[in-house]
Amino acid sequence: MERKSSIARKTAETDIEIQLDLDGSGKSEINTGVPFLDHMLTLFSVHGFFDLYVRAEGDTEVDEHHTVEDIGICLGQAIARALVDKGGVARYGSSYLPMDETLVRVVVDISNRPFLHYDAMVTEQKLGTFDTALAKEFFRAVSQHGGLTLHIDLLHGENGHHVIEAIFKGFGRAMNSATTEIEMKGALSSKGCL
Repeated sequence: MERKSSIARKTAETDIEIQLDLDGSGKSEINTGVPFLDHMLTLFSVHGFFDLYVRAEGDTEVDEHHTVEDIGICLGQAIARALVDKGGVARYGSSYLPMDETLVRVVVDISNRPFLHYDAMVTEQKLGTFDTALAKEFFRAVSQHGGLTLHIDLLHGENGHHVIEAIFKGFGRAMNSATTEIEMKGALSSKGCL
């Protein structure tokens, strides 16, 4: 069965389309209207070996919050839809990701119990036009709508760009591990379902 999904979401604030292929090769076409997020989603795609298409229009003249959060919602929904019942996958994934002086840890459980622990604040308030506080909002939306337990920790690092880049790369690697197919019918759970 193909592990692909398409999501379309239109509100008064945003208009978003996402296509995700969990069994891709890291190809991406990203146009969100938020250049820094385009870069980060490309890194998620490349380092997770996911094919990802994202087109978004949003009220970025207000700020980038609605667009970034709503893309997180749609990516979470795309992950959940591509995994159907979350069966036949390794379920857990983790990554320690270095980038120069920075080291982050990203751990995921495809649990159907959304939870985000995010301890990776950076000193810079902006990277280009991107409000760095939106990285947490993005991952909160992904975890909530993807049914993911997600722990993100900055172990050490100084440069805000390096920190957030390492997080997105680490999220790709952790998700690649968690979505690896295993020889098992149904969900990896003693309860028989998630």
